Amino acid sequence: MKILFLTYHGFEEASGISKKMLAQIKGLRQNGHEVHVCYYDITTDGRHCRFVDNDIIQDYGRGRWATLHQRMAYGCVFDYCLRNGIQLVYVRCFMNASPFNIRLFRKLRSAGIKAVMEIPTYPYDREMQTLPFKYRLEHVFDKMFRRRLAAVMDGIVTFTDEQQIFGQRTICISNGVDLDSIPLHAPQTSHHAALHLIGVAEVHPWHGFDRVMKGLGEYYSQRVETGNRLPDVFFHVVGGVQPEYMEHVFTPIIEKYHLQEQVVFHGKLFGKELDDVFNQCHFAIGSLGRHRTGITTIKTLKNREYATRGIPFIYSETDSDFDGQPYVLKAPADESPIDIQRIVDFMDAFAMKPDEIRKTVEHLSWKSQMRRVLDDLINNCDLK
Repeated sequence: MKILFLTYHGFEEASGISKKMLAQIKGLRQNGHEVHVCYYDITTDGRHCRFVDNDIIQDYGRGRWATLHQRMAYGCVFDYCLRNGIQLVYVRCFMNASPFNIRLFRKLRSAGIKAVMEIPTYPYDREMQTLPFKYRLEHVFDKMFRRRLAAVMDGIVTFTDEQQIFGQRTICISNGVDLDSIPLHAPQTSHHAALHLIGVAEVHPWHGFDRVMKGLGEYYSQRVETGNRLPDVFFHVVGGVQPEYMEHVFTPIIEKYHLQEQVVFHGKLFGKELDDVFNQCHFAIGSLGRHRTGITTIKTLKNREYATRGIPFIYSETDSDFDGQPYVLKAPADESPIDIQRIVDFMDAFAMKPDEIRKTVEHLSWKSQMRRVLDDLINNCDLK
């Protein structure tokens, strides 16, 4: 089968979203299909272009008009699909609904080309209200057109258990993992003398890292008050943090509890640098604030990446792939500080090895998850 994987932005080496999409593409190919990748990016000389497999299929020019034009002109995508015999378009669509891409998918449907739309996070309306004005404005337009866009799809791929989204039937899968690209956790030190926690994310309120910092503050305050010889605990934050969020959320907590040495911000890391920080740490932090955006059930990519590395972790949402696993701690889905002593006690009794944790997620490979999407379309939409 010939498949076009369509995304509305380019790829970045340090981006978790980019890594996920590349792993999905690899998973489709591992199932024996011919996959081409369509994306939008800006060249080194400032031209706004749409590409397929690194070849330019439309040059929109330079400047603000080009930025606007690329959101309106999708004829090049339709023409490419017709010329190259594309049978399925898999589109990663997040707040991209507009009359222009609705027109594209209507034309694809009329030409007999199937299409599915992946919505990476659902529901996301409350989440959007926490973001800068630019995204809130895009959200207004998305709400106007998303049901009409969903109507011209053959299904919506979701990482939830929802049976219908925006009036369209869903294809429910789990976020997958690329076992080949994620190395096994190899901690360099024992956690008994000093316990190191790691949280990896492009930090937003729904990650709830402030709950960890408040928990650290209470943990160290208790140690001072009681005189107990509790082990040192450090929190390593890997990924971008918006300056406003740092100033208004993290900095006041750090200053209040004097955590300048206990909370370490590494910025964006990838490759060996990321692996080195992971191997310095013993326990990972998943999402602890999904309740802030109205989400109770979600299958986040981060949980799966932690398990693939073989590092134990904590989160607060409902995730049926991991709830009850012996290497997982569940935090309450509220605003309470994270109980750091509970993590310390958990690690003192923890005995699973990294390769034993990894074995529990082998069935979550992207090859298996993308096969579920294709099998659904073959069974329900006459995809050949």
